[in-house]
Amino acid sequence: MALRQSRMIELGTRAPDFALPDIVSGRIVGLADFSASPALLVAFICNHCPYVKHVRAGFAAFAREYGSKGLAIVAISANDAAAYPDDAPEAMAREAKNAGFTFPYLYDETQVTARAYEAICTPDFFLFDRERRLVYRGRFDASRPGSNVPVSGADLRAAADALLAGRPVPTDQQPSMGCSIKWTPGHAPAYA
Repeated sequence: MALRQSRMIELGTRAPDFALPDIVSGRIVGLADFSASPALLVAFICNHCPYVKHVRAGFAAFAREYGSKGLAIVAISANDAAAYPDDAPEAMAREAKNAGFTFPYLYDETQVTARAYEAICTPDFFLFDRERRLVYRGRFDASRPGSNVPVSGADLRAAADALLAGRPVPTDQQPSMGCSIKWTPGHAPAYA
């Protein structure tokens, strides 16, 4: 397991476009599908990462709660499924069902979307405003496997609450920490 921190790309960055298959519905989901939503959370996750497993139930609960408040949510897995079969689409579909995901879980087989977002680890969270400008990037909360800190989603909740209430999102943001995205051989971006 290669432990990494998120890159913390510049606030105000525009959300890169994407069009990826949702492993549950089978349909192609793109950035434009969320155009009516006042805010969008793009989360890079995977099935096998212990950091994702640690926040899985809390993130699923967050999605149920904030989805009803108008926050659109999409999760993307970009791991090399040939080398990590636990992250293959069939396993993703089982994970989405078992975890109770209420949002599309997309497979980025080419890893083009992960590179466009400069995602580097799982989990990696990107929160965008109505104009799809980045207002938050970083951790779900301060909890880590074995830390004895309860999973609360406090950091992401504070950002989402501020954004949905029309208040400025605090810019003091902490990077996410987790497993490195498993790049297909020869396709790792320069930043990885």
